[in-house]
Amino acid sequence: MYRLLLPIFALFLVVSCGKESNNLTVNGTVNGLKKGTIYLQKVNDSASVSIDSAVIDGNPTFTFSTHIESPEVFTLYLDKNDGNNLNDRLEFFAEPGVIDIQTSRDYFAAEAKIEGSESQKKWDEYKKIVSKFSTKNLELIKETLQATKDGNIATADSLRVVSEKNATRSYLYTLNFIFNNKDSYVAPYVTLANAYNTNVKYLDSIKSSLTPEVANSKYGKMLDEFIKEIKANPSEEEATAE
Repeated sequence: MYRLLLPIFALFLVVSCGKESNNLTVNGTVNGLKKGTIYLQKVNDSASVSIDSAVIDGNPTFTFSTHIESPEVFTLYLDKNDGNNLNDRLEFFAEPGVIDIQTSRDYFAAEAKIEGSESQKKWDEYKKIVSKFSTKNLELIKETLQATKDGNIATADSLRVVSEKNATRSYLYTLNFIFNNKDSYVAPYVTLANAYNTNVKYLDSIKSSLTPEVANSKYGKMLDEFIKEIKANPSEEEATAE
């Protein structure tokens, strides 16, 4: 989902060098965690890089402080020292201020409750609907494979058509979400993550629709840079269309 974001994240990383005061505090509790290490991470040059960490030894609470220029996505990585990486990564949309995260050791991402970020609320709203489309798509794939295995070619073909329509609805929902939330910092992020293959004219429209604050945010600037790269290196299809 985020592969298009990774190559250009490094261009917009905040470099504090001790000159900027911290404006983001992340407080949290991991219920049931007795020992382990929690890392605060962000994407840097196509890889997740830890910018702070907290060792848990009995007390399952943690606090991180850092500086951000505008709302952006961070990751909490939990190392339980048990050799199991499942449910150990939690992404959240941080904003300047105080973020509170309450979760559990065994369901680190699934049970997380995040407070203090309007961008997180908007992102949750988007992910909730998109996950329904994804779940439906997985069900259709399973049914299609079974129908093919049973030799029901007509049924399999019909299910493929339904799957294509489901994918189209998901895509249209994403575009509508972006245009209906032009004042949210989530809009350019979702564009880069889930609508990067949209026609460059639509990407231009999205960029132009963003409020000045969002357009000048980290992801707003990344979207602008991404569009410039596409125009400088158009695909064969885009070149033909022009």
